[in-house]
Amino acid sequence: MSAKHLPADERRAATVEAVVQLAAQHNPSEITTTWIARQMGVTQGALFKHFPTKEAILEAVMSWVAERLLARVDQAAQSCTSPLAALEAMFRAHIDFVAEHPGVPRMLFGELQRQGDTLPKKMVQTLIREYRGRLQQQLEQGKSTGEVDVRLDAAAAAVLFIGSIQGLVMQSLIAGDVARLRADAPGVWAIYRRGIGGAP
Repeated sequence: MSAKHLPADERRAATVEAVVQLAAQHNPSEITTTWIARQMGVTQGALFKHFPTKEAILEAVMSWVAERLLARVDQAAQSCTSPLAALEAMFRAHIDFVAEHPGVPRMLFGELQRQGDTLPKKMVQTLIREYRGRLQQQLEQGKSTGEVDVRLDAAAAAVLFIGSIQGLVMQSLIAGDVARLRADAPGVWAIYRRGIGGAP
């Protein structure tokens, strides 16, 4: 079924997908509703039947990102039998998510740089806060199992975990090579693993 004839929910999902695809190739701040409609093969009028403003589209995109990313890392963690294994699985799951959707980090960074407290920006901040909470929980559990150094500052380690991924993402964006993410990730994880200590 073409985007022209999709039910409302599927049309909204197709719109989000179109924005994520465009963001992989263009500066997110330059993406217009005209581009989005063209990407979907619909008119701007059809687009605005489901989203009253471009801001509403961005809100839908940020909601999609938050739901998908957190679901991906949660699923990865749940499949593991130890906190350390869960942390590594979460790291890999996040890297895989970005590699599959390279437009996402460009949009997140773009939203965080916008002036004022826009709803999409607040949604990104909430995503990072919730993600950090999940990481701290795993790190604290790791302390109790001896996999993580009991003296570790879990809050700082959670920030470093996310920062390490953001650094990998920035390097891949600068190089224009998304494949670098997966290639460089194991080495970065190994350094992080040594840094949080605990039993070898």
